[in-house]
Amino acid sequence: MAGNSGKKDATRVEIDGDIATVTFDRPEKRNAMNDQLIAELDTFFSNPPEGVNAAILRGEGGHFCSGLDLAEHEHRAPIEGVYHSRNWHRVSDAIEFGGLPVVSVLTGAVIGGGLEIAASTHVRIAEPDVRFQLPEGRRGIFVGGGATVRVGRLLGADRMREMMLTGRNYGAEEGLALGLCHYSVEAGEGYDLAKKLARKIADNAPFSNYLMMQAIPRIQDMPRSEGLFTESLAAAMSQTSDGAKEGLRAFLEKRPPKFR
Repeated sequence: MAGNSGKKDATRVEIDGDIATVTFDRPEKRNAMNDQLIAELDTFFSNPPEGVNAAILRGEGGHFCSGLDLAEHEHRAPIEGVYHSRNWHRVSDAIEFGGLPVVSVLTGAVIGGGLEIAASTHVRIAEPDVRFQLPEGRRGIFVGGGATVRVGRLLGADRMREMMLTGRNYGAEEGLALGLCHYSVEAGEGYDLAKKLARKIADNAPFSNYLMMQAIPRIQDMPRSEGLFTESLAAAMSQTSDGAKEGLRAFLEKRPPKFR
């Protein structure tokens, strides 16, 4: 992906059929996040390449993402800091709600902003060397990329607070138990599983995928009665879609469905 003029790209994109792999490509920095990396994520997820139906997000060099690149961190006035944080929120929303299912392969450091980005993805796979951490308290700062909402909902506010206060980190098995990841695999197996899962997800009915990604997290924000009503609307819309018709035909004809 194109970075700033004269700078090495912070990410690398490879497309295999209808599945794209986006790789953080700053291994010398443990894939720490800077403005360029965020801008390149924005470019990809805000306007995915035509024909791509699922994406895999991973890091080069053994680490997913070690959080904010403090060496490039600029001192910002409070108002500028708000705008900077809100831009990170916007890009994270593009990952979660942009319409493209995203599978992340989590290795090594998944720290601070790296964990915030991971929490924006829909399926998370952890390898044994993974380290989930929110160390902002040890740096005298506070999370600003969406952790209080996304990570807080995965862990619960109480456990996230303790995690930040103490700087504790979790490994793959603990992360699996807590909901920070959905799969815990052996070393080197994450990307292969990601490709299999991305293939399975990409083969789903597109509108069904869309509803699952868009409706479920929003229903969680709603009071009970509003959530149930919204579920009914989503169910009715999906059941009258072309995907539902193909799914029924495939069931009756005893064959795999072909949604695309």
